[in-house]
Amino acid sequence: MSVLLVEDEPNVVSVVKRGLAEYGFNNISVATDGLTGLQMATGYPFDLIILDVMLPNMDGIQLCKRIRAIDTRTPILMLTALNSTENIVMGLESGADDYLAKPFKMAELAARLKTLLRRSSNEPKQDANTFTWEDLELDTDAKVLCRAGKQLNLSPTEYRLIEYFMKNPKKVLSRIQILESVWDINFNLGTNVVDVYINYLRKKLDKTNLTRYIHTVFGMGYMLKEAE
Repeated sequence: MSVLLVEDEPNVVSVVKRGLAEYGFNNISVATDGLTGLQMATGYPFDLIILDVMLPNMDGIQLCKRIRAIDTRTPILMLTALNSTENIVMGLESGADDYLAKPFKMAELAARLKTLLRRSSNEPKQDANTFTWEDLELDTDAKVLCRAGKQLNLSPTEYRLIEYFMKNPKKVLSRIQILESVWDINFNLGTNVVDVYINYLRKKLDKTNLTRYIHTVFGMGYMLKEAE
């Protein structure tokens, strides 16, 4: 199992490499700046990528976007000292699958990496699988969503969110269920990241004044259903 760690702090690199080795992550390559990280991430097939946000030459947000423009599958976990909702959303919007705030415990980092690996290994790799709902069509192989025949430009997180809804139509999905299924991580329950992304997704789905499909069930969560 190969891991790319993009981190410029020598102490953090040493601690992460030593700590992850205890959990079976022995093949860890290191880049100490964003540009080197980009060259390594796009030139070698890593199983996992860990990015620091604050990096020389190219920050982790821009690096993540550049990687995602080429590689949509490799799981990316972002390390950040900034854990406000706005910064979390910015990191996830750039294409990261998970985030972990500094300082962190090694056991939690290892657990999150293993969760990302499990989810990645369970994704369909070859056979196309299409879900339809009213005028929505989701191709889970190409990872493309169309509405009324028009392709929508979704971020990786927005894609996973609509995929979860389309696999569970007419079901009330709580914020906790959405967090666990879309992000596979346990956020602070006070965060509004789900509501932020629901708003992002609604704007893209409904921007041509078409029928709204994602409905708020007050006090309970959200549901994909026909307009009332």
